[in-house]
Amino acid sequence: MALSVLRRITSLRPSGKFARSLFVAKNKDLDLPAFGKTLEEQLKEKQVQDPAIYYQVDIGLPRESFSKRRDNTSDRVAHVKKLKSDVNLEKLSRHGKLEIPMDEVRQDWLKEKGTQHVKEIAEHYGVFQHLFGDAYFFPRVPLDVAYDQGDDVFAPVCFGNQLKPKEVLKQPVIQFKSDPDTFWTLVLTNPDGHLTKENSEYVHWMIGNIPGSDVSKGDVIFDYLQPFPLKGVGYQRMVFVLYKQEKKLEFSQLKKSQPRWAFDSIHLNPNLHFAFSLADRTFSTYEFYRDRQDVMTPAGLAFFQTDWDRSVTDFFHSTLGQEEPIYEYDFPEPFYERQTYFPKLEPFNIYLDKYRDPKDINRDYLVQRLAKENPFAKPKPKLRFPNAEPLPRDMPTWLQDKIKRDRLGWGRINEVEEYEGPPTDSLHANRGLM
Repeated sequence: MALSVLRRITSLRPSGKFARSLFVAKNKDLDLPAFGKTLEEQLKEKQVQDPAIYYQVDIGLPRESFSKRRDNTSDRVAHVKKLKSDVNLEKLSRHGKLEIPMDEVRQDWLKEKGTQHVKEIAEHYGVFQHLFGDAYFFPRVPLDVAYDQGDDVFAPVCFGNQLKPKEVLKQPVIQFKSDPDTFWTLVLTNPDGHLTKENSEYVHWMIGNIPGSDVSKGDVIFDYLQPFPLKGVGYQRMVFVLYKQEKKLEFSQLKKSQPRWAFDSIHLNPNLHFAFSLADRTFSTYEFYRDRQDVMTPAGLAFFQTDWDRSVTDFFHSTLGQEEPIYEYDFPEPFYERQTYFPKLEPFNIYLDKYRDPKDINRDYLVQRLAKENPFAKPKPKLRFPNAEPLPRDMPTWLQDKIKRDRLGWGRINEVEEYEGPPTDSLHANRGLM
């Protein structure tokens, strides 16, 4: 019996990824066809780069000495042993009463592995490639950036988190640690949002000759300009880069007359208005650093992602004085079958909307939106538990479905009102009712 089982096991042939790896190992000297290789292997063959020509250069601050890192490691090992031998910590953890100081944890992370992790995240988002080309740096100086939302609420800028344009209208609060005798330069740039020039950036904020860490005492080269991601282009990256200067620098050649009086050429309005010249904001981080690489070193990094909201429309009309560009995909006309007298398994209103003129549908939603506008009354509060509110039993099912979708902000109800969603504590209650 055991011999027959052994024969069955040895007769099994390897399959899947393991079998393919065995085949490649046995035939590594053969020139395999394309279908015999993985997609990753095919891409590597097509993108072969000479290491003598294509290589990355570290342009950041030097790493701390090995002796100092060794001392930090020994202190960390001793600290871990001390924690493991503490009986009270185990007892507090078991009873759910152990409080972890998150600020200390973050500082330890930044000190030990934070710079490496931030560098890897920035590489993943293509920050170094699109700003510095083949160069990179380890952000040795932690850069804390937060936007004040009022009422002691701040929206932090981390490493790729998402913020809406309406949350970043005003310049943020900047904090970093440095010696008081040093000078720094802070630059906020957008590598994805240039409207007219390819592979160019817009500089949204630049402050040079910052003494110590007091940003308010630096030289403002470019005033803060809010992000304005266009509708239809998706997310754009907003990157903060902190440079350490070797000495006090002169930035007068970068300063331009940013606000200007200009004619409204879009509407042929002869009245003058106050507007920004986006052409003066054209910027290149690569050239900026290349011209100053002997007296400036990148040291800190933070970035976030943002996409369109209604504040961008107001920015184009009020600040730039021009129409807002919108990118849309022209979908082909959908094909619908001939109407039937008794459509089955399809909501009544959705079925009829397929055969209506889209202009009529848009007009209906516009009328609904205008009917909700009342400048003398407060808007109705959002339902805390939208789908927990009962509906009349004699209401048609298609109308019940429409009301439920409107309450949750699904579908075209967003064209009638800006839906911000139900309170967070009601999400779990709504899931069981759908």
